[in-house]
Amino acid sequence: MRRLPPRIVALTPGDLEPLARRDFAACASVALGAGLPGLILREPELCDRDFLELARELSLRCRAAGAWFCVHDRAHLAIEVGADALHLGFRSLPLAAARRILPDSMALGISTHAGDGADEFAGSDYRLHGPVFDTPSKRGLKAAIGLEGIERAVRDSPIPLVAIGGLEAQHLSALRALGAHGACARAAFFPKDDSLSKTAQRVTAWLEVRAKDGA
Repeated sequence: MRRLPPRIVALTPGDLEPLARRDFAACASVALGAGLPGLILREPELCDRDFLELARELSLRCRAAGAWFCVHDRAHLAIEVGADALHLGFRSLPLAAARRILPDSMALGISTHAGDGADEFAGSDYRLHGPVFDTPSKRGLKAAIGLEGIERAVRDSPIPLVAIGGLEAQHLSALRALGAHGACARAAFFPKDDSLSKTAQRVTAWLEVRAKDGA
């Protein structure tokens, strides 16, 4: 059975340099130890060798913690480390091509945005949709859709929808009320220039909201 993303998912920083891999692995380990239920590894600047080393380490740590682990874009490395899922972006393989080479047990997700039709995610198991709020990574590229945009997308989505973009722990309840499967965030878990000691606190804040919602 394919393992879908949990209600709370963290995205790696996206700009890790090779020498920073071990520091981030330590930070991720703290987050997982605090109960982080899901992690997507997206590091486009790392070469395959460095990406694979980090993917192996994070996959092992996620497995030990019982957390969901997903690899972004690099299908061959997702297969190599036995990830729970492969996630595709606009530069990635087409969905149909990725599905042909993945094990049947591996979930397949895709990023979607406002205006994307059902053909954009046909064949995927879940979708990341946004940006919900303004976020530096999408500024000037994709306009924020707000919670109203998530409500519309959920209504028209036959597969689980995970919201992304500028999200914080306090948004989790509203997203659930709108029917979203969950939330994915990057800066909320791994902000730049923040101390490792606060990593567990950030995860705990999200988990407390989830617990209050009874999910």
